[in-house]
Amino acid sequence: MGLFNRTKTTTVAVAETPAGPTLAHLTGDWAIDTTHSEIGFSVRHAMVTNVKGRFTDYDGKLHLDGTTPGNSSAELVIKVASIDTNQAQRDEHLRTGDFFAADSFPEIRFRSTSTERLRGDSYRMSGELTIKDTTRPIVLDLDYTGSATDAYGAERVGFEGTAVVDRTDFGLTYNAALETGGVLIGEKVKLSFDISAVKAA
Repeated sequence: MGLFNRTKTTTVAVAETPAGPTLAHLTGDWAIDTTHSEIGFSVRHAMVTNVKGRFTDYDGKLHLDGTTPGNSSAELVIKVASIDTNQAQRDEHLRTGDFFAADSFPEIRFRSTSTERLRGDSYRMSGELTIKDTTRPIVLDLDYTGSATDAYGAERVGFEGTAVVDRTDFGLTYNAALETGGVLIGEKVKLSFDISAVKAA
């Protein structure tokens, strides 16, 4: 079932921190523009470098309250099969039961539970992330990067964000020992979000 067919959402309001300007003009519903957004990740490889990747097929929506950010919420559904690390053989392995088991669990889901302003244009959004059959809490640190009306008359808003998760918390435990010590794949995964959203008519 597609994200926008879902009707039940949960938003938990929190006390506001008087630490930044009111952005009342942002209040409303917004759809993530996937052609101008990116959801990426990076993970330590062979103890010496990071492998970076992204998901290219996803569907998301935001409800923003520019006056009371605690009333804001977000939902996101990512198609696991769209994983792209710029190496086809590795991507196929990531889709198998060693990792995401994309045939059995085709979607990754995020649903926010609370939002708060930290200072200025910085925010923190807490929520639930579901990978395979496991749901865990996650915290996103977000920066509001601006809003504008584009050349086609659409109102746009931008956010950048990061989070860190432990992949083993979601049953992604595959690894291999290195002859020189350590393991092939790190447990901590850094998530990154570069979001452009369009206001609903």
